[in-house]
Amino acid sequence: MEAPMEARLIKFLQEELAISDSAIATVKRHQEFDVTLLPMILWQYGLVTLEELDKIFDWLETA
Repeated sequence: MEAPMEARLIKFLQEELAISDSAIATVKRHQEFDVTLLPMILWQYGLVTLEELDKIFDWLETA
């Protein structure tokens, strides 16, 4: 079961940045997965751009 913050972040990623379910599932299988690392892992895998990464961090600051 996802924590409330994780669920809200995933909803943001899907609705605002159009990140696919499969991309998120790939990241969640990462051995060091933690919701706080999710944005960086997405970027490391090339699933988000630096601009999108900035948007994620901006969202996290206000969430």
